[in-house]
Amino acid sequence: MARAFVFPGQGAQVIGMGRALAEAYPASKAVFDEVDAALGEKLSALIWEGEQEALTLTENAQPALMATSIAACRALDAEGIGVASASYVAGHSLGEYSALCAAGALSLADTARLLRLRGRAMQAAVPVGEGAMAALLGLDFAAASAVAAEAAMGEVCQAANDNDPAQVVVSGHKGAVERALEIAKAKGAKRAILLPVSAPFHCALMEPAARAMADALEHVHIGAPAVPVVANVRARPVTDPGLIRPLLVEQVTGAVRWRESVEWMAAHGVAEFWEIGAGKALSGMIRRIAKEAECRAVGTPEDVAAAKG
Repeated sequence: MARAFVFPGQGAQVIGMGRALAEAYPASKAVFDEVDAALGEKLSALIWEGEQEALTLTENAQPALMATSIAACRALDAEGIGVASASYVAGHSLGEYSALCAAGALSLADTARLLRLRGRAMQAAVPVGEGAMAALLGLDFAAASAVAAEAAMGEVCQAANDNDPAQVVVSGHKGAVERALEIAKAKGAKRAILLPVSAPFHCALMEPAARAMADALEHVHIGAPAVPVVANVRARPVTDPGLIRPLLVEQVTGAVRWRESVEWMAAHGVAEFWEIGAGKALSGMIRRIAKEAECRAVGTPEDVAAAKG
């Protein structure tokens, strides 16, 4: 039975995540130590003992979620369940960096520094209050894309996250996204809700952040991943380091094609999806995409023991 390791994106962060892993597994503790050293600060103290509001800041949430995911990977590895046991890895938005790190394409220190920069660049790309994101529930990607196009009216409004068959997130200028809420309801959306995010991710407004990431990635070594990485913007596996770099740049402004990514993996034999790190949001999406698939969350020592058993 083929397996995929999948890695969560922003929104899964919670104070205390990964702490039990660090206490149970020296290899997991070493992950947080190395991330702290790479960033020159005690991010681990914020993750385990800080304020949720500070952890939720994009520049903190992104490296923190990655560290928690890699700590879980190292715990699995210590129990003899390495990333090589997976046929594919994939991650939702920032989770793609976790996937690349888990597969050995990026070093842990480089991944932490890239995500700190990515978080800051994405936050700085649009002044606070000018952008927004909204979840449209009950519309598929084509319908949500049509809603976004109608709502734009000269502003930016794009389908940003194709999460599952009935959940699409749109992103762009605040006024355009608010228009999209009303249009979506008129077109039969079950719910249309603004999301509590600090910037409009995965749309054309993120172009300054894409340029910043292009510059940063030029100076980072990217190796061939030990396991193919299903890329967000392609919804297909990649192994060529020369292709991974531009796809990570494109990902900043491009849509997260999560539904298609899961569909592709399921169609190519993946029957088990292991969500590595904080939360269970991806498992919920996957169950709505690939109804026959088995999902397992691995974020605590108990989860690791269950996976081993």
